[in-house]
Amino acid sequence: MSGDLRTFYQILINTLLVSVINFTVWFAVTFWVYLETRSVFATGVISGIFLVLTALTGIWFGSLVDHHRRTLMMQFSAGASFTLYLAALGVWAVTPAEAFQDPASVRLWAFVVLLMSGVIAGNIRTIALPTLVTILIDESGRDRANGLVGTVSGVTMLTTSVISGLLVAMDGMRSVLILALAVLGLSIVHLGTVTVREPAPSPEHVAEGGRVDLRGTVRLVQGVPGLMALVFFSAFNNLLGGVFMALMDAYGLSLVSVRAWGVLWGVLSTGFIVGGLLIARVGLGARPVRLLLLVNLVLWTVVLLFPLKSSIIPLAAGMYVYMLLVPFAEAAEQTILQRVVPLERQGRVFGFAQSVEQAASPATAFLISPITQFFFIPFMIDGAGARAIGGWFGTGADRGIALVFVLTGVLGVIATVIMLNSRPYRRLSARYAESTPDRADGPATIARVMTAEAP
Repeated sequence: MSGDLRTFYQILINTLLVSVINFTVWFAVTFWVYLETRSVFATGVISGIFLVLTALTGIWFGSLVDHHRRTLMMQFSAGASFTLYLAALGVWAVTPAEAFQDPASVRLWAFVVLLMSGVIAGNIRTIALPTLVTILIDESGRDRANGLVGTVSGVTMLTTSVISGLLVAMDGMRSVLILALAVLGLSIVHLGTVTVREPAPSPEHVAEGGRVDLRGTVRLVQGVPGLMALVFFSAFNNLLGGVFMALMDAYGLSLVSVRAWGVLWGVLSTGFIVGGLLIARVGLGARPVRLLLLVNLVLWTVVLLFPLKSSIIPLAAGMYVYMLLVPFAEAAEQTILQRVVPLERQGRVFGFAQSVEQAASPATAFLISPITQFFFIPFMIDGAGARAIGGWFGTGADRGIALVFVLTGVLGVIATVIMLNSRPYRRLSARYAESTPDRADGPATIARVMTAEAP
């Protein structure tokens, strides 16, 4: 195994542990706040804090990554989270228990904001990681490396809810914070032993002086043919994805018990892991732009089909396919950006994409819930929809939610077909192909490592 690959695996494992602990804090504080206050509104605000802060900080975090050593920024990210969690532990220690039971308590929300700010600080790492793939992995192996990054995300999803639930049940938030401080401290020490040989910055890059430069980032994205269209296409997908955020739990719980639903999501999360491992094994092929859109076409077709029957079986099968394919879409987008964007600007472009894409889901999530509650559910209980299609589609509150999923799938399919036949898609595909390396002659790749071939 080459030194760069060994370094990549070390950073990947470090990222896995930190990601698990940060998302454990997020899940745990959500569970804990609901148990303390019994306020659904309070838990919704926590999700809103995460999404809004993610959208607001993406470009700034990307600028930090571009103007400093990536491993240093990962240490800074862990250090910022450590400091914020330590401050939250102090608030926990001096606050009477009854103050946390009031959803309007200033101390409660100071505690929550400190914790969520610590979670958000971890996004610096998620922006730095794909740029390190660019530095450490040969072009012919980056798609596979991005698949392993997706596997890390899947393992994080699978373990986080279990760990956070057990810790909150055992000792409230105290055990969560103590574990978080220990893991983050170890992460900082370990990253201090990892050396990445980064290319020297260009004079133009040095002249930027570390500023955020939103205008320059937008110009760069616009300067790559089709790239802005890809970013906004992904944002549109996230806009529709907000429907899942708002309605999936309500739909699933209308079909099975809460315990069965929790177990099912644990099983479904393995799809994310399997998808990432498949990419690491076989790659994405020579046309990731086309693959990205074809995967989206399948995803929205799944969303269109699984609600047609009121049963947990098509829901479970459809969502497993969905989870299996999402890593392909994410790895394809990362691989495209790593190819067409200069390394010195990749942090800001990844941050820009994160900000634009993450800003979409909350808008839909906040809008679709009341629309579904006050229009689609009555529409399918005793309204015109029940009379028109109730005979074969079914009637009731769950069928109202199902109809929203079907319409979302239709919109997604239409948008993807339009993008597949668009000029920006053809221009971005051509731009990517211009610099495609000869995969047969490239140096050692992730695939060779996984099949135990000598580099």
